[in-house]
Amino acid sequence: MLWAVLILSLLQNSVLSSIVNSQEALSFQPIASLPVANASKSFWIDTPGANLLGNEGSIGPLTEDADVCIIGAGMTGISATYHLAKAIEKLGLEGSSLEVKAVVLEAREFCSGATGRNGGHLTPYSFFNYREYEEKYGTIEALKSLQIENRTAMAMVSIIQEHQLADVVDLVAGGHLMLISSEEEYASLKEEYLAASRAGLNVGDVEWLPEEDVDRIYGASYSAVKFPAFNFWPLKFVTQLYLLANSSTPHFSLSLHTHTPVTSVTPLSSSRIWSVNTPRGSVKCSHVLHATNGYASHLLPQFGGPSGIIPTRGQIVVMRAATPVNDSWKASWGGLDHYWFPRPVNGSISDHGTEDGKENPVVILGGGRHIGGPAFEQYETDDSVVNTALGEELRAFLPETFPHMFNKGEDAEMEWTGIMGYTSMADPFVGPIVEHLQSGATSGIFTGQYIAAGYSGHGMPRAFSCAEAIANMIIAAIQNKSWSTPEWLPKRYLTKNRSQEKN
Repeated sequence: MLWAVLILSLLQNSVLSSIVNSQEALSFQPIASLPVANASKSFWIDTPGANLLGNEGSIGPLTEDADVCIIGAGMTGISATYHLAKAIEKLGLEGSSLEVKAVVLEAREFCSGATGRNGGHLTPYSFFNYREYEEKYGTIEALKSLQIENRTAMAMVSIIQEHQLADVVDLVAGGHLMLISSEEEYASLKEEYLAASRAGLNVGDVEWLPEEDVDRIYGASYSAVKFPAFNFWPLKFVTQLYLLANSSTPHFSLSLHTHTPVTSVTPLSSSRIWSVNTPRGSVKCSHVLHATNGYASHLLPQFGGPSGIIPTRGQIVVMRAATPVNDSWKASWGGLDHYWFPRPVNGSISDHGTEDGKENPVVILGGGRHIGGPAFEQYETDDSVVNTALGEELRAFLPETFPHMFNKGEDAEMEWTGIMGYTSMADPFVGPIVEHLQSGATSGIFTGQYIAAGYSGHGMPRAFSCAEAIANMIIAAIQNKSWSTPEWLPKRYLTKNRSQEKN
């Protein structure tokens, strides 16, 4: 979420390094709370008409029995429903019959966690971090680390195009421009690029822009690198995924209950092996997916602390440009410890300002997490509040970077926070729940429970594919078949393989 593109930022490196020593440096409660009830208002969620499923299933009887219970109605949870439906549909076409009943439980409104509170970017990292990946994990895993991001983004875009949803979800295929702060950073990025290219990664679409071109075309006095990427309305995409999953095949039954927080998951001695417990009652099921990202340790205490998933608060503002923007500016942006993009002025829901400024877009801006101090707002699960100092820094950033396009002193039109989930490896946990995170050891007491969470501020180009892996694990388990790791999934993502060693 917030958070889709912390491209090689100082923030991410600092947050990840601080996680290692955070127990010694900070006084904190390592177990996450449930999401707070009174979250700050997000542009994506609280724009009138945006959240069509906002309160779905929040009243009336609770689904009491299901094959699969998914906790969390964000990108991961709803992607899992889509992949389950598609897998069952495929089995039907192949002559096999499989009936599956699934239920999604969400603590607040539909898609009100990280996915509904992020920066709106869908940005595969291209070649970024390649050398670090190669040094730690070897060439094959390094390539997979970046290829999965492109695979994910293109799969999502393919769904949007197949179902003619580009206007519905405000998809913009403008690429991503990363501003480069110094000659040293430029040289380092060029080395990353060359190393990735030598290893066989497709980087043919990468474009390097000198400072004079960036200043002339875009109005900022920095050099830059541009590579393929997208921006969109994440909640609307997830809404459409849910609707597609719910209509894909009659052999897949799907229900959704918002405002239904899960308080515990306890074992049963019956044909259904888990009871997923909420204030509204319990759901008996055979398979449970924890798609809760930064909140994962609330139900899974072993995921608390630096070796697990660290809830980390990020912040976004909406700023109004002082002038219209030309087509070349309609990309997603990053660098300088920030990330931003202009909303299309003819988007699916009008976000125009006054009549005089109706062609001046709003810009969704996040980053600046160094203002959060040495703790970087780790172990924070309260997204009802904002950091005042950070808000001031965000308001000042665009006028300082693009002085001819933004007025100094302008206030934000909206401001909100959201909770990310960071891990010490910056990679998600994907797979069956284990008791011991670092070794992957388990006694089997969590059989039937799975997790896909901990995207470290970079979930949009990874969550959809990680959910696909989990959905296929569940389908294999239902059929009493073995599951094999797909070639595209980095092996270290798997809960049984969490280590920093080369595979």
